[in-house]
Amino acid sequence: MEDRESQIVKTSIIGIVTNIVLSGFKVAVGIVSNSIAIILDAVNNLSDAASSIITIVGAKLAGKKPDIKHPYGYGRIEYLSALVISMIILYAGITSLRESILKIIHPEETNYTLPTLIIVAVAVVVKIILGTYVKSVGEKINSDSLINSGEDARLDSVISASTLIAAIIYIFTHISLEAYLGAIISLVIIKSGIGMARDTLSKILGESADAKLVKEIKSEIKKFNEVKGAYDLILNDYGPDTHTASVHIEVQDNLDANDIDKLTREITEQVHKHCKVALTAIGIYSINTKDEEIKKMREEVTRIILSHDFVLQTHGFYYDKDTKAMRFDVVISLKVRNREKIYSEIIDEIQEKYKDVKINATLDTDFTEKKD
Repeated sequence: MEDRESQIVKTSIIGIVTNIVLSGFKVAVGIVSNSIAIILDAVNNLSDAASSIITIVGAKLAGKKPDIKHPYGYGRIEYLSALVISMIILYAGITSLRESILKIIHPEETNYTLPTLIIVAVAVVVKIILGTYVKSVGEKINSDSLINSGEDARLDSVISASTLIAAIIYIFTHISLEAYLGAIISLVIIKSGIGMARDTLSKILGESADAKLVKEIKSEIKKFNEVKGAYDLILNDYGPDTHTASVHIEVQDNLDANDIDKLTREITEQVHKHCKVALTAIGIYSINTKDEEIKKMREEVTRIILSHDFVLQTHGFYYDKDTKAMRFDVVISLKVRNREKIYSEIIDEIQEKYKDVKINATLDTDFTEKKD
């Protein structure tokens, strides 16, 4: 089975060869027919070939082994290569728009022939196939660079189809839409480049974790009978398929240090085996199991907390009778601005009910929360 880097290189080489061949044909056709739209389409193919070269370079650099300077590896280089690709696409769109505007101001007559239309039609089919293939491989191996290249290739097929339609309209009506179509194509390219750049920058800045991966990790942790809950999962992204994580688990208060040590080691091994994620830290929440009065207190505190809007969950409750101290975490959504105000209201309400109890509560964040 091919490794991830080999699949990226192989797919990118296919893209490079295909785009260079298409570009050559389109340049020839564009010059013969004096079509600015076809020439711009050819330039766009060359930018796609350049993007594929950057993808290969990015994959090679990202595949370097961890070292002292970068102990987590070089996987994030792939995000940078995806950003460079989006910049190339954006530049191509801006320069194309400039040329199109000049053609609108100073129009020139075009001369389409049947071979011209056939070549453009073939290019449409080829780009649809290439785009679908490249994007599917990118999604399969989680490569943003390939996904961007595939999406761009499919966009190119729409552009080429538009050029073909404009040519047919000109043949039958002698109405030239060349320059205007070129401007529209350029705007579509610019929009695509901005969108790709925005998505890649979002990953570089740090997005909320993938919901599917979070579910898989928590599912593996909860397979252990001693674990009563898994919370506060934080995923650190060091490139596609390269993650470290930390998590809190709830366990009963009758486990000793040896039990917990054995449990956390087994959890770490299980998560790495099935999810390919390295758990660097596992925090422990202790659950009262020996006192029915405390169990009722826990239920009441949970009820009070969850009665407030924008509260996602509460966990880590423990009450120490000797010190009359209560501790727990409250997870409040990032969608609300006044999280601290809601937190204070919750604490005040609980303190009003349990006046003699010292409350040690943490305002917590769900780093896996998704935007609607």
